Amino acid sequence: MATQHKDYEKFVILIPVYEDWKALHLLLPLLDEELSAHALKADILIVDDGSSEINFLPAKQKCFRSLETIEILPLRRNVGHQRAIAIGLSYLDANQLCHPVVVMDCDGEDNPGDVPRLIAECSAHQDQKIIFAARTRRSESLSFKIFYHLYRLIHFLLTGVQVQVGNFSVIPASALRRLVAVSELWNHYAAAVYKAKLPMALIPARRNCRLEGSSRMSLVALVVHGLSAMAVFGDRIGVRLLILVSMGMSLASVALITVIGIRLLTSLAIPGWATYVTGILLVILLQMLMIVLVFAFVILTGRNTVSIIPSRDYVHIVDAVRR
Repeated sequence: MATQHKDYEKFVILIPVYEDWKALHLLLPLLDEELSAHALKADILIVDDGSSEINFLPAKQKCFRSLETIEILPLRRNVGHQRAIAIGLSYLDANQLCHPVVVMDCDGEDNPGDVPRLIAECSAHQDQKIIFAARTRRSESLSFKIFYHLYRLIHFLLTGVQVQVGNFSVIPASALRRLVAVSELWNHYAAAVYKAKLPMALIPARRNCRLEGSSRMSLVALVVHGLSAMAVFGDRIGVRLLILVSMGMSLASVALITVIGIRLLTSLAIPGWATYVTGILLVILLQMLMIVLVFAFVILTGRNTVSIIPSRDYVHIVDAVRR
């Protein structure tokens, strides 16, 4: 049975691509089939993230029934997955404000069958919330899952925000206009939505296997991706670390007072030990004080720095659009 949804005139599917054209050629027919089954129409915007060449041959594609137009937005240089999404969203906001936007990857790990579900959920919330696909199960190797869960734990401890979602989502037009003015979008899309406190909701979705080849995401790129997400919450992380260091300073101060009290007020002290312990505690206190001062200045400086606004600055990286 087809999913019940609002009769959208059309929506747009944003797909960032970097050297993954074979997977994209396999994905588009699957998308067209799912949308046709639910009587949905969509345009495709492919953001080419500085590939060595654009290997997209529409003549070899089948005659699509639900995918009406396919545009390629080439970037002048490789900027990374998250920034490619930010540029694509800014381009869509600047050129068409009336359609919801589905964000998904080109490798097939985002299930095309979940697109109608995202659209239906967006309609159920009267186009007032960004709907994310929450991962219920992943298809990667055991080692990747272990490191991923470790990253989620570290992310939660430092930011207080649980990692539940990726890029796969639908953005209503009203939320898109607000999102592209969020400077954190330049670093990480999902984290920017959380940081900006935009209305959002989740639906469960299983992550598929890749349609073709293996992931081009290296370990270094994965680490950078994780740090980019946490960088969005830099001020929150800084404050939490300040509190932690301040607690350490308090404990060190209590220990220092205790050592001095034992040395001056009792006969328990072994000659020379109080001097060494006092010296060590003073060094620890000075180091913690330096950390507190550095964190404070970094946070204050960051609040005065002029940030990139995606809706304003994306035009400097976009090349000529191809339809």
